[in-house]
Amino acid sequence: MDVLILFRADMATYLRAYTFLSQIFDYGNTDFEKRAIFFKYLIRLLKFGREREGVDLSEVVLTHHRLRNRGQQNLGLSDENAPKLYPLTDAGSAAVHEKQKASLNEIIEQLNTLFGGDTTDGDQLSYAKTVAEKTLESEILQKQAANNSKEQFANSPDLTNEILTAVMDSMDAQTELSRRALNSSEIREGLKSILLDRLGLYEKLRGRAAGA
Repeated sequence: MDVLILFRADMATYLRAYTFLSQIFDYGNTDFEKRAIFFKYLIRLLKFGREREGVDLSEVVLTHHRLRNRGQQNLGLSDENAPKLYPLTDAGSAAVHEKQKASLNEIIEQLNTLFGGDTTDGDQLSYAKTVAEKTLESEILQKQAANNSKEQFANSPDLTNEILTAVMDSMDAQTELSRRALNSSEIREGLKSILLDRLGLYEKLRGRAAGA
């Protein structure tokens, strides 16, 4: 199963890379485009046990779409101080034996099953972590976890209720915090400081750029 999931991920990586790069230059070889088209339709069939019986999408028709104009921006590619565009490296070279990444992929698979593919993996993980933190604040669940086994705790009706409360609280909290951040440059500057000095944003970005 790990190999199959990796195979599907590698095809998705190829498809994203080709979709982007084919807009920049002509490969001069139709085999690349044929492979991308084949992968595009094959990926839809590779559910690997995530099929949902009884859901018929044959009548689904796209009726609306939205294009957002973000204006024109100067990339400054001729400027010596302009940031460099690094080439793709090690695309499709992931390893299935890395336990930490495998565990994260399993979480993402579960979240994708729950929420679908119209939000990013990062948004789904962030949301799950927020709900988890809110649930941890429950004194009722703290007491039950301390005095029951995991199986007993999983069957607690309070757990379901507290998760629902956490979902509602996190929605209200994130909406309010987002509104404040959008309306205050001081808050945004403070967030930038926290991201850089406390949460290691710069180091994590460099790590991802290096393929860490």
